[in-house]
Amino acid sequence: MTNPTERKQQAERITVIGAVIDGLLGIIKVVGGSLFHSSALVVDGIHSLSDLLTDFLVVVLIRYSNQAPDQDHPWGHARFETAGTVMLGGLLIAVAGAIFYDSILAIWASDFVTPEWPALVAAAISVLAKESIYRYTLAVGQRIKSDLIIANAWHSRTDALSSIVVLVGVAAAMSGLQWLDTVAAAVVAVMIAKVGWDLCWENVRELVDTSLPEEDVEALKTCVMAVDDVCNVHSFKSRKMGHQILLEMHLQVASELSASEGHFIGCRAVDALKHQFSDIGHVIFHIDTYDDEDTDDAPETELPLRQQVLDLIQPKLPEQLVTAPLELRLHYYRHHLAIELAFQQADLDAAGVNPQTLQQQLQQELRSHPWWSQLTVASLAVSDPSKVS
Repeated sequence: MTNPTERKQQAERITVIGAVIDGLLGIIKVVGGSLFHSSALVVDGIHSLSDLLTDFLVVVLIRYSNQAPDQDHPWGHARFETAGTVMLGGLLIAVAGAIFYDSILAIWASDFVTPEWPALVAAAISVLAKESIYRYTLAVGQRIKSDLIIANAWHSRTDALSSIVVLVGVAAAMSGLQWLDTVAAAVVAVMIAKVGWDLCWENVRELVDTSLPEEDVEALKTCVMAVDDVCNVHSFKSRKMGHQILLEMHLQVASELSASEGHFIGCRAVDALKHQFSDIGHVIFHIDTYDDEDTDDAPETELPLRQQVLDLIQPKLPEQLVTAPLELRLHYYRHHLAIELAFQQADLDAAGVNPQTLQQQLQQELRSHPWWSQLTVASLAVSDPSKVS
């Protein structure tokens, strides 16, 4: 994936190029439309000049949104790019509304004039120039995965399309249908408003943390499930922030694994996602030993903690084993707890205790507890077990 510095440079470069073209075209169309009596061309020129403001906005937002996370914005600044795209869409809608209103007034008043041929030439130049900058900007936006640059590209495409409408309107007006020039201006306004609405809607959905499309979510889950020792993935949440995808998920692993091994499996899942999907940003994962997505049942917090288990077991041990080092492993399930006890063989021999006999005695003592499911006692041949006291 393009690094942040290169991404910012590419975005700024294409935006500045577009701004220069917008400025030149805007002047040509406004002056040409005024001199050669084409209201549609004047409206189209105002649209191009308004792009200068949006281009400036894009440059500012690209610089700000690519800044590294800080104390006030620990997730980064990419949402500024999203918010800026909403502002861009809103501006387009406002400009379109004003243009449409003026066009309707002109149609109502039958205030029509016949354009001259230079207006037709100016519209043709605009079509070629804006279509070219659209294709170039879109390619850059897709390469650096910037919705803001892609939005600006489609903004240029609306200019190209509107210029086609103007071209047709001017040609028809020159043929004697003067009213078509004003109608063309109104059609251009509607096209601009449609693009503005689409930009606002898509990016507002991002601002309210709308999930990724179902097919994208399934592809992400499939990638995670392909990682060795991942039994299941659930509570999967996705959202976008600028050009990045943010994920939260619960990974189910075997209950007998250590905490460190479960964490390592989770890190491997994150690595797999980032390797397969270049736009993955931050990933939060939680390790489970069972599917805890169903929250209707009683919470697992009713199960005893380690010290509570020790308080139950130690009074039942032979006196010689109470102070002996032991290894205690707890395996938590949704409503049950499996316990593994292990003592050094030397301590068991000194106490004259058989592991199987002790296991049966402790199982009998724990049967009254609804959370108990299994208890095993084993001997250790090593001399340095994990101590729990």
